Amino acid sequence: MEHPYGYIKDNKVYLRGFMNQPDRVIGEVKEDEASTIKYFEDRFETLKEKIEGLKKDIEENQNKGSFLMKLVHLKNSLLEFDALGDFVPLIEDLEKLQVYLEDIIRKNRERNLEIKKGLILEAEALKNDTDWKNTAEEMKNLKMRWIKTGPVEKEFEEEIENTFNAALDTFFENRKHFFEGLALQAEENIKVYEDLVRQAREAFDNPDAKKAFEISKRIQKEWKASGKVPAEKRQPLWDEFSKLNNRIFSRFRRTVQTGPQLKPWEQVKKMEEMTEEMKKLAKAETNPEVISSAKKLQAEWKRITQRKPKDAGLIMRSFTFFSEVVFEKLFLNKLANSKYPDFRERPQDEQKRIKASILKDLIYRDENELSTIKENAENFRTNEGDFEIMLRRKLSAFKRKVDVKNFILKELSNN
Repeated sequence: MEHPYGYIKDNKVYLRGFMNQPDRVIGEVKEDEASTIKYFEDRFETLKEKIEGLKKDIEENQNKGSFLMKLVHLKNSLLEFDALGDFVPLIEDLEKLQVYLEDIIRKNRERNLEIKKGLILEAEALKNDTDWKNTAEEMKNLKMRWIKTGPVEKEFEEEIENTFNAALDTFFENRKHFFEGLALQAEENIKVYEDLVRQAREAFDNPDAKKAFEISKRIQKEWKASGKVPAEKRQPLWDEFSKLNNRIFSRFRRTVQTGPQLKPWEQVKKMEEMTEEMKKLAKAETNPEVISSAKKLQAEWKRITQRKPKDAGLIMRSFTFFSEVVFEKLFLNKLANSKYPDFRERPQDEQKRIKASILKDLIYRDENELSTIKENAENFRTNEGDFEIMLRRKLSAFKRKVDVKNFILKELSNN
């Protein structure tokens, strides 16, 4: 039985030779000649569909070059494929498509070469940088970009890979040597800290409190100027060093305080005088002199109230209140100037209105927060004494914040 592209002879199915290929057996008759011929024709149609599918994939996919090897394998397999049909147009189509893909790959590799040359220039510019953290991140980013960039022609591949990696290796070797040097330096620095702790121990054992205090001040400066060490090694040394210096200072302060002390009534009188002085500052216009005087008063107050006299609670609360008025006014001035750049040029009445408006907003916020604290206190009430004391202090401090603002608001309204 004859077929345009083959024939049946001696119960065997032959494909006619093409493209210098001899005729070859592709199968044998199973049931009858007609159905056998039909079977091999169907196989050819299936092959054509497979080729069309490959063409469609190439057309729709951006990375067309990735299909080259699949196409070559399919083209080569046609010479041995068992089917009846015209193989020559199929092979010619695949050969044209192969040339097309090879051209795309060639152009892509030329572009990849240019990209990788650019990455090499970036790496070369960074390889001697000593900003270790940021440059390490940039180098890692360059490496990721290099990996994501496709291949280049084989003739250039080894040279550019070696050049790029050499730049990266230079940076990371430099960084390694730097940190190895830091580790050695840290070991030397630890010895310095250990010696300062030894000096702190000796100063602590020195019976002369003043001499011990002078040594303590010196070695604390030296500690601050000493080099870096890992935190886990520095912390235990610092814990002991700071504890010793705190005790040295406490002992020195006690020796200073053993001089003449005010009698209780003299101390109360002094506190009353200072409270009156702070009250005057609270009612004065805020300026650098007022703030400076208030700070000096606070420092003096802290010194004379180290021993709190009995029945001085009211005086102490008054002093605290008027101190907060002074610094709340300072904060209010800064807030007004930040919101209104031309605040100082505005008329006095307008300045007062602006301050009053700001204060009302702050009071509203503080009162809401105070209300929330009170509600939470009710919900989480406990019988633990420490908690109750802490809660009362917090509520008292917050209420004082509101009272201070209301005091200033009233003053603005009356003036």
